Amino acid sequence: MNEVKHLAEQHRRALEGGAWHGPALFEVLRGVTAKRAAARPIRTAHSIWEIVLHIEAWDRVVLGRLTGHPIDLSDEENWPDVRDVSPAAWKRAVALMKSTHQKLNRQIAKLKPARLDAGYGPKKKYKMFRLVHGAVHHELYHAGQIAILKKG
Repeated sequence: MNEVKHLAEQHRRALEGGAWHGPALFEVLRGVTAKRAAARPIRTAHSIWEIVLHIEAWDRVVLGRLTGHPIDLSDEENWPDVRDVSPAAWKRAVALMKSTHQKLNRQIAKLKPARLDAGYGPKKKYKMFRLVHGAVHHELYHAGQIAILKKG
């Protein structure tokens, strides 16, 4: 398996399942209600809902960087406030995250191997390889947070 296919597969597994480490993000979210998603079992921590919105925002950032359309997030876009806590709004938030994930995964799979060594960011300091790996790690990190919050 070449590196691009491997990265796309790792990204897919981190969210959709089949990873060796345990439940993927979508598996962890299974059964989470709007009420549970909006709750703050740890007062100083983000809610599950806020984390889902944050993951979606950063998937958009990575997608933008991969496609040559970089975007910067404001603090509010990085950690959006949840104003509508209805079940329908929760369903939309999860669907948006899944849709953005699928777009990003397709884009990762389309990368040419040489592109992994291309730079991005200020002065092209960072490699695309690091960006894609970082996206996978970011999603797994937050999946772990959600798993803990779900128990609370």
